[in-house]
This record gives sequence, structure tokens and C-alpha cells, in this order.
Amino acid sequence: MLREIKGELGFSRIELGHGIRISLMPGVQKMHEAGEVTFSSLHNFCPLPLEVMHASPDCYKFSSGAVAERERAVKQTFQTIDFAERLGAPFVVLHCGEVPMNPITDELIALMKAGQLLSREYVRRKINAVKKREAAAAWHLERVKECLRRVVDYAAAKDVRLGIEARRGYEEMPNERELPALLDQLNSPYAGYWHDFGHIQIKENLGFLDHQEWLRTIGQRAFGCHLQDCVWPAQDHQPPFAGDVDLEKLVPLLPADCLFVWEMSPRKTVEEIRRSVSTWQSHFDR
Repeated sequence: MLREIKGELGFSRIELGHGIRISLMPGVQKMHEAGEVTFSSLHNFCPLPLEVMHASPDCYKFSSGAVAERERAVKQTFQTIDFAERLGAPFVVLHCGEVPMNPITDELIALMKAGQLLSREYVRRKINAVKKREAAAAWHLERVKECLRRVVDYAAAKDVRLGIEARRGYEEMPNERELPALLDQLNSPYAGYWHDFGHIQIKENLGFLDHQEWLRTIGQRAFGCHLQDCVWPAQDHQPPFAGDVDLEKLVPLLPADCLFVWEMSPRKTVEEIRRSVSTWQSHFDR
């Protein structure tokens, strides 16, 4: 896997995803120690918890109402940070949880595909989702803060920075209104934002935000990005420049030292990915 990413695709640094089994880690570490590969970041939880059978970055949530689940989420995040330190990866990407409610995003996408964007049914479901989330969010956000304070302190001691990822689902947290205040309250150089171009483009398509305005607000607090394109309304994980995301307009709103990680669908070919990298280099020369 690592040799393909480095050799066939030509990437010099790699993010380890949340589906990496612990049985693979000795081989990963061996390649790192031999100087064959460099890691940019790890995506929590990495490695995958032993008791979880498939890639599941949300298997344990900081927002959970159950103390045992929150504690497991914290301990597994500590382990990811330990591996990041061991592999020389400066960043860990985090999901933080959700407000327990009916997931509305896929329902709205289905209505969009059926030509019902901004129909009465679309607006009714969207407004109901907003009301439910607003009524329940505060308690769960406090649980997220409690967990993150411990995680940020642990990461700081290991010199690993944490990027809180922009999420696709409306029920997930923190949302774009909650995140700036959360970062202010954590008040740490080790806690920042991790932008996901596909996720935020889907939220713009759904009418929850304006992609450009959001990056104007938060962009300078971004440690890194998951770089992917999105074909309207919600086909994300496409190679950059293969969809509707206006990268030329959006990328300049991020810091000059922002890390860009290609996050592609496994169905994309080597040729498609190489083409997107070449186009990226011709536009941004990063």
C-alpha cells in the first residue's frame, strides 16, 4: 500500500487512515525506520481499535452520553497520538461526535437528486433538523470540550497537533458555528481546524453555508486539508479539478504552510490521480 502511494502515485508524504489494523503497524513502522516513507498525519483512530472489525472513525465519540464510550474514545485517541509521535507525523485528524438525532443529510441529498431542492418538503425537513440539533447540542458539546481538553494536553506533551475535521453530516459536531468558539476555549497552538473540501461543498450545496465565506472565517486556523472534489450534489472524494469545487478561489484563503492531503475514492485510477496532481502543481506550485 505505502509503496504504491509513493512509487506509482508519486506522493512524498502519506496520511495513515482510520482503517489501518494494528497488525499492519509493525510493517509500517519498519518502512518508516528504514527511511522509505514519511508520514504527514494520522486519522483517528489509527490503528483501528482491536474490537472494531471495519474502518470506523466514529466508533467511539467524545460527544457520547455514556461515560465508558467517551473514556474509550479518549484512550484510543491517546494511542493514535502515540503512534503519530513514533512515526514522526506532526498531525492527527479528529472527528468529535454528533448530536443524537435522525441523520438528515442523506435525506436532503435524496430530495435534491429528485429535483426537490428548496421544495416545501425539503425546507420542512431541514428546519425540523435545525430545531432538533439546536435544542440538544449544548450538552453534547460540553462533553466534547471535556474530552478535547485532555486530548490536547496529551498531544502537546508529544508535540503533535490536532486538526478538528469539517464534517459532512449536519448532526455531526462541532458544526461551523460551534468550531471557532471551541478553538477559542481550547486556546492551544496544538488545536486547530482541518478543512475537507468535499464535506463543506456538500454543505454549501445543501444550503447550510457558503464555502468561501466559511474559509474566510476559519481558513487561517487550518493546519491541513483533505483535498477532494465534489460533483453536484454530493459525489465527493473525486480527484481535484474533476468536480465543482472552485479551488482557485478557495485555496488562497488557507495558510501558506497548510498541509494538503489527497483523499480519493479507492475507485479512482492512477491516471486520474496523477492528472489531478499535475493540474494542482500548474495552478498552485506547492
